[in-house]
Amino acid sequence: MTELRKILAEIIGSFILVFFGTASVVLTLFINNGASAPTYNSIYNIGITMPDWIAIGLAFGLALTVAIYAFGSISGAHFNPAVTIALWATKKFDTKDLIPYIIAQIIGSFIATFALLAISGPQASTIGALGGVGPFGDITMIGMFIAEFIGTFLLMYVIMGTAVDTKSGVADAALSIGLVLAGIVIAIGNYTGSGVNPARALTPMVGNYLVQGSAAAGAFVYYIPVYCIAPIVGAVVAAFLYEYMHKEVGM
Repeated sequence: MTELRKILAEIIGSFILVFFGTASVVLTLFINNGASAPTYNSIYNIGITMPDWIAIGLAFGLALTVAIYAFGSISGAHFNPAVTIALWATKKFDTKDLIPYIIAQIIGSFIATFALLAISGPQASTIGALGGVGPFGDITMIGMFIAEFIGTFLLMYVIMGTAVDTKSGVADAALSIGLVLAGIVIAIGNYTGSGVNPARALTPMVGNYLVQGSAAAGAFVYYIPVYCIAPIVGAVVAAFLYEYMHKEVGM
């Protein structure tokens, strides 16, 4: 049976990551909603500018860094079902802990989403979309899949090379992992919202559906498979590629 302290660590760590990351998106949209309309038109103008994405990326990255420092020595600081599944697939994580970890990550993410609603009310959804993910501009489903795959692949490869590498401790890897997540959010945020984490993608979608009803149902039905499958595939491929690339150099 999975230790309770590990479950609690994954719940709290997932909460920290999702709450502070998505809250930065909601706050950005709140602020920009009251600002003057931009003087240019673009299908990629979603109310978040490039400087905003840098700030949002840092919010996600710093939240992850802090959560890893706080809980890495307890649970390994996964906070992401794709990471847990990739570690399990490469036999670096016990099967008995697989489902409990994923459930804990989803619970922590749900708590974060509903905390945002409790703080800001329905406008957190109607204006801020609860910091949720979604396709922007004219990106296709294939484009979404590629972006989410690449983002999670890069995140997982860094995790393998730092936190999983026996020469490094999880806490020592915290800053590297946080910075790469920040870069990923900045790079692909205005394409897909930068999910790279099925729990982080799922919970705002559910929250938006509960607040907005059928108006938000389409996003959940059509897009959640991409936001679940692409990160898992990306993470698993990265984990196996890391194993292959480093197996002859004693790492």
